Amino acid sequence: MTQSDNLAPGPADDAPALRPVAEADRRGFNQDIGASFGAPAIVVHPVRSGRPSAEARSAEARLEEIVGLALAIRLDVRAAEIVKLRATTPGTLIGKGQLERLAATVQAHDAEVVIMDAAITPVQQKNLETALKAKVIDRTGLILEIFGERAATAEGRLQVELAHLEYQAGRLVRSWTHLERQRGGYGFLGGPGETQIETDRRLLRDRISRLKKELESVRRTRALHRARRQRTADPVIALVGYTNAGKSTLFNQLTGAKVFAKDLLFATLDPTMRAIRLPGQGRVILSDTVGFVSDLPTELVAAFRATLEEVTEADLIVHVRDLAHPDTEAQSADVMAVLESLDVLDGEGRVAMLEVLNKADLLDPETHEVAQERAARRDDCVLVSARTGEGVDRLKAVLARRLAAPTALETIELHPSDGRRLAWLHANGEIMSREDRAGMINLKVRLTEQARAQFRSL
Repeated sequence: MTQSDNLAPGPADDAPALRPVAEADRRGFNQDIGASFGAPAIVVHPVRSGRPSAEARSAEARLEEIVGLALAIRLDVRAAEIVKLRATTPGTLIGKGQLERLAATVQAHDAEVVIMDAAITPVQQKNLETALKAKVIDRTGLILEIFGERAATAEGRLQVELAHLEYQAGRLVRSWTHLERQRGGYGFLGGPGETQIETDRRLLRDRISRLKKELESVRRTRALHRARRQRTADPVIALVGYTNAGKSTLFNQLTGAKVFAKDLLFATLDPTMRAIRLPGQGRVILSDTVGFVSDLPTELVAAFRATLEEVTEADLIVHVRDLAHPDTEAQSADVMAVLESLDVLDGEGRVAMLEVLNKADLLDPETHEVAQERAARRDDCVLVSARTGEGVDRLKAVLARRLAAPTALETIELHPSDGRRLAWLHANGEIMSREDRAGMINLKVRLTEQARAQFRSL
């Protein structure tokens, strides 16, 4: 197939969509993550032309996102390109002419890594590496690399390793081409390298089985922790959202914690939980979860199911959106798709959800005013800036109101020396009035039914 056979017609044929990624465009990622750039890389986003796309975002936006993912793992992205295809080529995904042009680009930039923003088969990956003389990574492989670097806890590393092994299980054959000079079995039986490949497959299967058992143990431990929290009647709020929407920054703003938060895709992976106090609500558990991304690899969704169960068991889901991003609506649709795949939401919304429109400080005055009006009209939407603190007090009030359980006014009499129960009432109820008389403290307190039962057991 020639280059003209595979390229889409129009102006795009005359000039490639290649653009250099300038140092300024790299947004100081190396300073942010405290490391210098790694291997030089080229990023390619293939797109089928002449076919209506189901994607709400443009090819340019998808290209920008995959460049951001590459920068997040410190690759030195030197050029990015949108490749328009009439049809995919089975052996290499892209056509012969485009492959030759891409090989010249790789050579010109001394690139060691080529990132294809698509799912490519093991055969395509092998053929592309042979033609380009560079390592080729698809979208799933890149995200797995990021997750593997960022996972900090033992649980996170287990989940990432499981996803990585399941991804690699079907790609073993391309790793053993050097064994073609060998023969397995007696004489010529078995074919080239078959014994070694089968051994590796068995080792992979055994390791995957062990990891699944360990993650099942993690799942049971999390279930015990959730049961313990439910006994103490502490509601759970789960923060979800697209990667880099500002979940960790908002988490820090609400809790006073110091969770790592940067303008970086997948800045944090391991879930973090903290107890906070809401006005009139008492103690609440806030959970910061991993960010989502479009075309999230199925291996990752399966591996992180134990972590994401915190979302399915939450009393309230807070969907944090980056309102300043041009593709905020498409990002929101991607998050909702993942939640639906986890059976968190059904037709009526099984778990209550609150929408938080974040990064208000980055909006122009007109857009800010429109967003404020939108939030004012809805009781399930709040406009905030997690970085500056704008709207956070209103968010706390809305969270308290959404979590509020039916209460009843109780009259309680305590001795002044009973400081333990008095402190408990202040922490878990709403003190309406206090009167000190006849050496006793008379209180009128609003308590939920669960809080009343707990108070009686003190």
